[in-house]
Amino acid sequence: MNEKEQSTLNMILSAAMQEFLEKGFKSASLRNIVKTAGVTTGAFYGYFKSKEELFEALTGKHYDYFMGCFKKAQNDFACLPFEEQPKQLSDISGECMHDMLLYALEHIKEFKLILCKSEGTRFESMIDEMVEIETKATNDYLKVLEKIGQPSPYIDEHLEHILITGMFNTYFEIIIHEMPIDKAEYYLDEMRAFYTAGWLKIMGQKN
Repeated sequence: MNEKEQSTLNMILSAAMQEFLEKGFKSASLRNIVKTAGVTTGAFYGYFKSKEELFEALTGKHYDYFMGCFKKAQNDFACLPFEEQPKQLSDISGECMHDMLLYALEHIKEFKLILCKSEGTRFESMIDEMVEIETKATNDYLKVLEKIGQPSPYIDEHLEHILITGMFNTYFEIIIHEMPIDKAEYYLDEMRAFYTAGWLKIMGQKN
């Protein structure tokens, strides 16, 4: 891609970011994006096949990186010896959530698109996907507790879903409201302490 082509691409992406942030994916107009970018419709289609592909170009790699970090942390914890998992319960997830938070704040516009403006795209179900992954990991951990002789009391599946969903919604509030890094880190630490204590209580485990 030569310098002129790169400049045109940058203008399209900049105009798209503005339009998507203002109106969301579903209501965003390709006509407005093209007009703001100062290019023809034909020129636009030389770079992107659709509005979906354009939104993907702005957010896809950030979504994939974020979800990749989350899934890796879950896998790293699951691969620990059973006896080590209770000791590491908050450490691996805490480090992961901290790194993910800093990444999201560093790319705040893209994550505002994912979290607030992505209805109609593959990104709109990110929280639901994370809840599903976390729920499976929680249930796997409950089985580990049973195997090492520290069984948890019965946890109602609907309560489990509510608590996990609430945890992620709380987490993403820090990003949506664009907290300064020092406050974001403080809020994350307090949130983790709150939910860790709560889960230990529900699981019948000692802090």
